[in-house]
Amino acid sequence: MVSPSPPDVLVHVDAVQAALEAAGLTVYLGGTPTSSSWSPPDKFAVLYPDPGMAVRESLADERTHFDATMQITCVGGDPERTLWVAGRVRQAMSQPLTVEGRQCWPPEDLGGPPLARDDDVTPPLWFLPVQYRICSTPA
Repeated sequence: MVSPSPPDVLVHVDAVQAALEAAGLTVYLGGTPTSSSWSPPDKFAVLYPDPGMAVRESLADERTHFDATMQITCVGGDPERTLWVAGRVRQAMSQPLTVEGRQCWPPEDLGGPPLARDDDVTPPLWFLPVQYRICSTPA
């Protein structure tokens, strides 16, 4: 008998990014572009995934269940734009993700710290990190 392969984090990251883009958001993975010619849009989201865990489904040690935390940092040119992004993120993440060959639970909203201003960039931006728990099992 062939053991099922462990779950892949990248397909789950792709599913989160697709859900956010379908909600009309500009999305970056792991940070914003670093070229000097890049200027930030007035509102966007940045994904910071963890690698997740392949969780045992039974005593047979088949690690096919997936459990991860995804931080989505909502960014805007002012507090209102940042909160608008956070609202769109919450709407996009209110439904189960679509991952081929997997059955996804609805993402669990874990909240995050309060809205803050980043004065290390010019012009200053506002940001609001929100974390979600992402879980799936084989379909």
